[in-house]
Amino acid sequence: MFRSLTPARGRPGRPSGTAVALAAGLAVLVAGPTAAAASPPGSAGAQPVVTRAALDPALVAGRGADVDFLEQEAENARTNGEIIGPDRSAYTLPAEASGRRAVRLTPGEYVEFVLPSAANGITVRYSIPDAPQGGGITAPLKVAVNGKHLRTMTLTSQYSWLYNQYPFTNDPQAGLLHPDWWITECQCVPSATTPSPSIDKPFRPTHYYDEQRLLLGRTYRAGDKVRLTAPPGSAAAWTVIDLLDSELVAPPHVRLLAANVLAFGADPTGRRDSADALDRAIAFARRAHLKVYIPPGTYQVNRHIIVDDVTIEGAGNWYTTIKGREVALPTPAPDGSVHTGVGFYGRDAADGGSRNVHLSGFAIEGDVRERIDTDQVNAIGGAMSDSTIDGLYLHRTKAGLWFDGPMRNVRVTNNIIVDQIADALNFHTGVTDSLVSHNFVRNTGDDGLAMWSEKTANARNTFDHNTVQSPTLANGIAIYGGTDTTVSHNLVADPVREGSGLHAGARFGAEPFTGYLRFTNNTTARAGTYELNWNIGLGAIWVFALDRSIEAPIEVTGDAYLDNTYNAIMLVSDWPVKDLYSISEARFRDVRVDGTGTSVVSARAAGSASFANVDARNVGAVGVNNCGSFHFTPAGSEFTLTDLGGNDGGWLAPWLLPNTITCDDRPPVSPPPPPAQW
Repeated sequence: MFRSLTPARGRPGRPSGTAVALAAGLAVLVAGPTAAAASPPGSAGAQPVVTRAALDPALVAGRGADVDFLEQEAENARTNGEIIGPDRSAYTLPAEASGRRAVRLTPGEYVEFVLPSAANGITVRYSIPDAPQGGGITAPLKVAVNGKHLRTMTLTSQYSWLYNQYPFTNDPQAGLLHPDWWITECQCVPSATTPSPSIDKPFRPTHYYDEQRLLLGRTYRAGDKVRLTAPPGSAAAWTVIDLLDSELVAPPHVRLLAANVLAFGADPTGRRDSADALDRAIAFARRAHLKVYIPPGTYQVNRHIIVDDVTIEGAGNWYTTIKGREVALPTPAPDGSVHTGVGFYGRDAADGGSRNVHLSGFAIEGDVRERIDTDQVNAIGGAMSDSTIDGLYLHRTKAGLWFDGPMRNVRVTNNIIVDQIADALNFHTGVTDSLVSHNFVRNTGDDGLAMWSEKTANARNTFDHNTVQSPTLANGIAIYGGTDTTVSHNLVADPVREGSGLHAGARFGAEPFTGYLRFTNNTTARAGTYELNWNIGLGAIWVFALDRSIEAPIEVTGDAYLDNTYNAIMLVSDWPVKDLYSISEARFRDVRVDGTGTSVVSARAAGSASFANVDARNVGAVGVNNCGSFHFTPAGSEFTLTDLGGNDGGWLAPWLLPNTITCDDRPPVSPPPPPAQW
């Protein structure tokens, strides 16, 4: 979501005359070692350990995106560097790493991975320091296979390192962007506090990581060793390696009978701008009823390409790259944009939108380094009905795909969306009958996948079999209002700050939830973050009534919440509206909870929920933390729990029912053990 994180005017907790600091256990909350590890992390001779979201793949079978690569965490590889983490506090390098651990190399140190399968391409997720005054640096990383130097990658921090309060800045020395906002660090409103509090700089560094892909030039076998070395003399004082993805990349796709962009003047070397050539190829293809083909190469495009009733194919997202600079506009556009940049956009919905657009097989490389919410600098945008987006690699844009409806029937499948300043994908306003499936998302600066029913409700949409990892702000998957919505078979891991793995929010002016909202067979890992403004921990799934009551049934079936930082399930309204809005009917069935830092259920609102066959183990505090709407009436809490049977693990004891007050505003955090097979 593009949003302003408003300062807390109140919190959904019991008022207190004394500000409460972060839970003492937060900074040391562990993200236990992957259950698949065959050798101690970093040990010499370690065998390849393949994970999914830093978990044993058996724990997440059938959930998340089907992808072509295999993931290996650096902390499980051989290294002479330092393993950092685990840590789940915001503003730390391990907290933003997959699995909350990584390997820190100083110049001369290495990490070495053993290929688990044949591969000719790798992706390295990394972090290097910012420049002292911001703006980033570059640094080399040597890549060797079986002891033979192969390539030197040039890493950059020009697209990472944000600071300060929303919407953030690239300047590490900047003062508070909003001194009139309440901040946790001083438990105060700085501009209204005497004496003025001292705020450390850089303030709230975040968005540390980036990633790069590299074709190795030939295919290497399973068992071959890929060594990444920070060479002596590197400009980077340290290089953090989070993980390596390895892949057997298929040969380039060729389309002979097509409008080939080279015939219309496109430059595959990237030296000349190819935007006009793409426009000419698209216009010809529409007249001739042909597809547009973009062969291997890097094509410079520094503005939007408007697409309607056209099919555009690349040679594959490892081979065809559309790359552009962010360009300042001489005057702001009518939509408020002050920049433009590379992107494929449907026509505005107000102009009828586009239809029959099919994009596949290429990469879009943006140049977005700051967050300006009015800017239309997304990889894919506008309105596209009866359309498909398949097999793209979207990197370093503001949002990967931001659709402004009304529009219908778009299929977004098999894409990789990484290192975004904001969301990976957002269905915004009146998107209907659409599917987002088998997409892989990592390192977004806001919600990974979102549906936002602002002004006009979204309806009958599905997010299915997607993987979302390490959003640095907000939620993995978020639904803001709408009708008949399904979120199923997804894998969400490692949200960092002010969000959850799965979120249903009556907020941001969204239309009400109607019909059904179904969360079915999803898995979250190490989810439920620290909410900065409220100074409390959230749940792996978080239901929030802020702008209105949530009256439609929320049906949660078959989910698994693993290694939860705080609560597994949280139902809440904000303090100023706690007597106005409620959560009427949440139903949890066939759910497994393996490890909570605090409770299985935290209720901080009026309303009700039912539970059937919800099994829990390794619960850090009381099974139910029931505060209701904080009136503590003689009749009990304003939130009612119904036991429908089969709830194993002792977490839903009879004495808790139906509405016993068990309110601990900020319970102590007990780090859970690593998850295991049930």
